[in-house]
Amino acid sequence: MVNESYDLIVIGGGINGAGIARDAAGRGLSVLLVEADDLASHTSSASTKLIHGGLRYLEQYEFKLVAKALSEREVLLKAAPHIIWPMRFILPHQKHLRPAWMIRTGLFLYDHLGGRQTLAGSHGVTFADHPAGMPLKSEFQKGFAYSDAWVQDARLVVLNCMDAASRGARIMTRTRAETAVRNADGWQVTLKTMDGETSEVRARGLANAAGPWAVRFLDEVASQKHPYSLRLIKGSHIVVNQLFDHDHAYIFQQPDGRIVFAIPYERDFTLIGTTDVEHEGAPGKVTIEEDEVRYLCESANRYFERSINPDDVVWSYSGVRPLLDDREDNASEITRDYRIQLDTAGGAPLLNVFGGKLTTYRRLAEDAVDKLAPELGNRQKAWTGNDHPLPGGENPNPDDLVASLRASHAFIPPSLATRWVFNYGTRAMTIVGDARSLTDLGEHFGADLYAAEVDYLREHEWARTADDILWRRSKLGLRLDDSEKRRLGDHLAQSFATPMEMSASLR
Repeated sequence: MVNESYDLIVIGGGINGAGIARDAAGRGLSVLLVEADDLASHTSSASTKLIHGGLRYLEQYEFKLVAKALSEREVLLKAAPHIIWPMRFILPHQKHLRPAWMIRTGLFLYDHLGGRQTLAGSHGVTFADHPAGMPLKSEFQKGFAYSDAWVQDARLVVLNCMDAASRGARIMTRTRAETAVRNADGWQVTLKTMDGETSEVRARGLANAAGPWAVRFLDEVASQKHPYSLRLIKGSHIVVNQLFDHDHAYIFQQPDGRIVFAIPYERDFTLIGTTDVEHEGAPGKVTIEEDEVRYLCESANRYFERSINPDDVVWSYSGVRPLLDDREDNASEITRDYRIQLDTAGGAPLLNVFGGKLTTYRRLAEDAVDKLAPELGNRQKAWTGNDHPLPGGENPNPDDLVASLRASHAFIPPSLATRWVFNYGTRAMTIVGDARSLTDLGEHFGADLYAAEVDYLREHEWARTADDILWRRSKLGLRLDDSEKRRLGDHLAQSFATPMEMSASLR
């Protein structure tokens, strides 16, 4: 029996699916988003966590992609200042890899292609006079500085889903689309939860934003003929204890032509990545290989005075980028631009999304809904590029918000107030609620994680497991020991007796 009907069903709870659900709901369409696992549980939480134009893409003459990404960088900085913020990058110069004139030309283009408004421009750096020079080997004497932005990637996905839910969308996690049957007037989709419960829903249109599973969805779930082929490119990162004590990141050129970033991470760590390796296995089973760890360690050791080895890695993560196969031999050279295809010839509208970058997700979603909405009788204009902050981003100055939170709740330690604001923005006040002391925040699970935050994530952000909280909603997994993680998992297991969906609305 069919239980519910929607204008649009979105398959996939990564950044593209979340962006499409938000955009469509904001135009007045009734939307259901279905995700087989947790939100951002695969590719969208395995990025280098940058909102950037992609400096290296200029060498591939991807000027349109870089300009689009740089333009989006400005939009996203304004929409989510609590989870996206400016970061300066240092590029040490090695003339045998790229001549200085080429780098200056690239940085000039990078400064001007996307209509830079708020970020500082690029300039040359003499390392003897700059704090970024101290951790580097003495052979590096000069380099370049430029601007990009940092993002908490998995939180960006969650906030898009929260905004979609506040506009009427239904978000179902841990729910798999088992079959999708296409008729002339709509789609009938069979859903199955992780608890084994099944239901059927209908929609007038369907958006396939399943990322690495997009082609498999067409083949095995929707049974649709298509000409598409994906190449899965694995990117892996390692995290080590802090290698430098300043807030600049580094971009390191490698002898093989690739670049590797070294980025300040979670106050006490350094994030190093990424690799580009063809992945032949299942998209959901991706782990870093020993040779990738060695490659990243060697990449950093070419530049830093203090060397690292695989034993220094405290955490690593890997994900696959689903890129349309353009027959390019070098994985690093495959285009990162997206492809959107609308199919109406076989019955009800089917929109397929392939590829893309975290930075351009909003534009991708806008383009997708621009194509799809008219097929559903909706003519409302695009809206997400205007002044519509994501949840928690209403205050453009997070530092002021930290000061305000500390002034009104002096019992909150500065480090906790800062972490809350730079994760939840204005929603931090919802977490603290009526608390008058740390004790009022409930059980302490370790580090600075209290039950009040856990309950907020459970009630408003679809968090169900310890991993959801420790590695996606936050990175507190770096700070809790095994017994603390088990205690958190037990707490969450006792909290859920029902459904995998919940309201993210804080209306």
